[in-house]
Amino acid sequence: MKHLTNVELLECFTGLSAVFNPSNSLAELFGLRRRYRVSESGVAEEAVQYVPDRFLAARELFRRALEETLKEPGEHLSSPEAVKSFLRLFLGGQEYESFVAIWLDAQNRLIASMEMFRGTTTQTSVYPREIVRTGLKLNASAVLFAHNHPSGSVEPSRADEMLTSQLRQALALVDIKVLDHFIVTDTSIKSFAESGLI
Repeated sequence: MKHLTNVELLECFTGLSAVFNPSNSLAELFGLRRRYRVSESGVAEEAVQYVPDRFLAARELFRRALEETLKEPGEHLSSPEAVKSFLRLFLGGQEYESFVAIWLDAQNRLIASMEMFRGTTTQTSVYPREIVRTGLKLNASAVLFAHNHPSGSVEPSRADEMLTSQLRQALALVDIKVLDHFIVTDTSIKSFAESGLI
């Protein structure tokens, strides 16, 4: 089906014609990126956007399929690029902050991925005790953290750096290694490990 256009593929998926507005990207259509419009004063404002349930369902099914694949023998999440692709499906386009943990076994295979905490558009509270409890319950050997910045800034705050340090210290006491922490926006993802912050 690689030869089909976006419109043709969407028609196959929905059974409807003309469901795709060329002014919208596929990322916007599937809720992976928020839509913005330029106001009369020249300021970019978030536009009201309706994402049909069937597109949100398709996105979630794809995320689950990827999660299943990453649990199979021989597959692992040791590559930052594999993690980034997974996180785009998990956190892309959200209007609120979420703090996500991706728990891994000793071979860096996926045990579970979950939203641990949910906050507002600018912050979320994270409780190290709950993180440690979950890691022990899952018998995890390592973890990757991620949270999104709905504001669009991919740069970590000082609070982000301090939280990561606290979580590393707490989890080290129970032999769970923090491999990385990612910040996700609609258009980019930043790795603490790649930036020398972990």
